[in-house]
Amino acid sequence: MEQLPMHKSIEPFGKDIFYIESDGINTDGKNPFYADGFAGIIYSKSTHPFYIQPKNKKLSDFYLYGQTIEPISLDTEGAFQLVCIRLYPFAVRMLLGVDPKVLRDDCYDLKLVENVDTQRTLDLLQQTNDKSEMVEILATYFNELLMNASNNPDYRIKLAINLVLKSNGAISIKELRDSLGVTERTLERHFLKEIGITAKQFAKAIQFSSALKQMTETDYVNLTEIGYDNGFADQSHFIRSFKRYTGQTPKEFQQHASA
Repeated sequence: MEQLPMHKSIEPFGKDIFYIESDGINTDGKNPFYADGFAGIIYSKSTHPFYIQPKNKKLSDFYLYGQTIEPISLDTEGAFQLVCIRLYPFAVRMLLGVDPKVLRDDCYDLKLVENVDTQRTLDLLQQTNDKSEMVEILATYFNELLMNASNNPDYRIKLAINLVLKSNGAISIKELRDSLGVTERTLERHFLKEIGITAKQFAKAIQFSSALKQMTETDYVNLTEIGYDNGFADQSHFIRSFKRYTGQTPKEFQQHASA
């Protein structure tokens, strides 16, 4: 198994991309999948079809798999190539409009996704064996999914929240605006409507929470390192932010916590 570089267009929705290739010799054709908290998109090219076991369900060449509770296996015979993008859980409903509950220990043919030309993507994938080119094709497909999802009025706020959480609050408002293609005014209006605070307030709260968690869960605590680890520009910025949320400096908080 080889991990491929993450593409910028996929990064907000996917944890990683990996590639598996087999010549079909000296292998039993079984590819086990176990619970890891992620769903995923798989493209496969093989001499014989893949089946999901124990359901013995024949799979398409391009499909979405859901949360794995029970152990499953993707089985085939002969040579194959497989590209898998592990998705953050929110992406299944937001991008693809699929109910995650029906996907548990199962797979969904992506050609069933409405308003997106999945067949065209599949045709392009089948015409190449180059891993980098496959990732580029999949990135274009993700852009199409995002454009389709934009018909959902609250998709931007869901994506923005997850981008903030993924960065532990260190993402800038400009980066959020650029990722969503919206103005700062629109971004703040959606945040205020959906969660009651601005995007900047939310990001700062998550940034503080991340630093506090590191302080309370680490035996040896270097406050300067914690500040930098969590995206604070310098130690004074970290101290001011910490005091705003706790009423204490980080050192005072440590002293009270250890007393």
